[in-house]
Amino acid sequence: MTHSHPFRLNVGFIAHEQVGYSREFLFDIPAIRLEDLPLHGLKGRVVVTRTTQGLLFEGRFTATTPAECVRCLEPFEQRLDAEFTELYAFLPKNAGESGLLYPESGQIDLAPLVREYMWLAFPIKPLCSADCKGLCPVCGANLNVEDCGHRVEHIDPRLEILKTLLES
Repeated sequence: MTHSHPFRLNVGFIAHEQVGYSREFLFDIPAIRLEDLPLHGLKGRVVVTRTTQGLLFEGRFTATTPAECVRCLEPFEQRLDAEFTELYAFLPKNAGESGLLYPESGQIDLAPLVREYMWLAFPIKPLCSADCKGLCPVCGANLNVEDCGHRVEHIDPRLEILKTLLES
């Protein structure tokens, strides 16, 4: 593993081993940017196993990335956990949906896979915490920091007509 390309693995020797042979690769990278995805504290493990069809990569990674809470709009570090199992096939006919082929060089760069699976782990609605109170719809104050005193009644629109009856 080189520092400039920490996800580039030389796995040529595994391809020449017997079926069933496996090797573990560990990752501990303080900070890295995978194209449009900055990652902090990335830790991971990839087990590469020689199969009859190709090299099977089983990976598990964890890291954090900058995000913005959808409720309070505050920046925070979003934790990402990703797992994948991918086959780099020796022959095109054995390549699965991903179409990954084992290169003649024996060098495989996992950066695109790690990036893709980390993005898939990114939540659609990131929250700084499960109990985030969000922003006040009246004045915009962050309700996690201060209580602005505004109260908003949540009335089902179908029952709105009953409220007018109570007022009269």
